[in-house]
Amino acid sequence: MKYLKFLLVGIFFGIVLVKSEVVSWYRIYEMFRFQSIHMYGIIGTAIISGIVFLQISKRGYIKNIEGAEIYVPKKENGLIKNIVGGSIFGLGWALMGACPGPMYILVGTGVYSMLIVIAAAILGTFIYGLLKDKLPH
Repeated sequence: MKYLKFLLVGIFFGIVLVKSEVVSWYRIYEMFRFQSIHMYGIIGTAIISGIVFLQISKRGYIKNIEGAEIYVPKKENGLIKNIVGGSIFGLGWALMGACPGPMYILVGTGVYSMLIVIAAAILGTFIYGLLKDKLPH
C-alpha cells in the first residue's frame, strides 16, 4: 500500500507518453531523420522543466517524499564519457525505436516484441556488471 502512489504516478506517466506519441516508433523515426519537431519539442520541454525544478529544489522549496531537502552531488567533468555514452544510448534508441522507460510502456500497449528488447537490455546490463571493473570510467 505504501508504494501505491508510485504505481499510480507510473501509470499516469505511461498514459501521458502514449497519448503524446512519445513511445511511437514512427515519431522516433521522424526525429532521427529530422523530419518533425514533435519529439524535439517534448524533449526540450522536459529539459527546461527539469532545469526549473532542479533550481527550485536547490533553493529548498521542493522536498523529497520524506520531507528532506533534495541534494544533487557535483559530478566530475566527463565530456568524452558523456559523448560516448550518449552515442551508444542514441544508437540503441534508434535501432530499437524506444528508450528504456517506454520499452515497458510499449509492452503494456500490446507490443510484445519489446520483451525481446527488454531481455537484451537486461542481458547487456548483466554483462556490463561483469565487465565494469575492467572498463575505463
